[in-house]
Amino acid sequence: MFTGIVEELGQVLACNPTSSGFDLSIKCNTVLADTRLGDSIAVNGVCLTVTELTESSFTAGLAPETRSRTNLDQLKTGAPVNLERSVTPSTRMGGHFVQGHVDATGSIKSFRKDQDALWVAIEVPVELMRYIVTKGYITLDGTSLTVVDTGENWFNVTLVAYTQQHIVMPTKSEGDLVNIEVDVLGKYVERIIEHKNISVSSSNITTQTLKENGYD
Repeated sequence: MFTGIVEELGQVLACNPTSSGFDLSIKCNTVLADTRLGDSIAVNGVCLTVTELTESSFTAGLAPETRSRTNLDQLKTGAPVNLERSVTPSTRMGGHFVQGHVDATGSIKSFRKDQDALWVAIEVPVELMRYIVTKGYITLDGTSLTVVDTGENWFNVTLVAYTQQHIVMPTKSEGDLVNIEVDVLGKYVERIIEHKNISVSSSNITTQTLKENGYD
């Protein structure tokens, strides 16, 4: 579990296939403190397991599912990435509950400067929009942000000057992919309502209904 508050910008050392899979190695500093093999670190919003550690870097494996659902295997050597360690019982919840489980990728539709703020519009798969609401939480490349406005297949956020200096978004270009994780609370509510509707419909079984379906 994460908060979506980026702790550090890391730098990709390598993102390559290996004899046993696909590895991502990242140069960093802050997130290495107290990190052990097997710990979780969010890389651009993707929860990854640390498989190797050095004094200045860590390595994590990328499963086929992770590569197909995120933008991580498009990373090039030297690219900046958002990094965050998993939360502890004493962590301040400055963002929101982030699982590090990416739902889909979206593409950057536009950037717009507004004095020292930066507006970013993101185009997403239409089916994801039911979970994205105005003033609700959204996670973009691991950054907890607030949705300002929405359209049929897009939404926008605004980045204050401080945020712009500490995340990867401003380094990207229009058309680039971003990892998106919607607020999980919306999914739970949807599931509960679906289950309730099923329970209600299944309880409307009468003697007449049984007879009509061949039960005497």
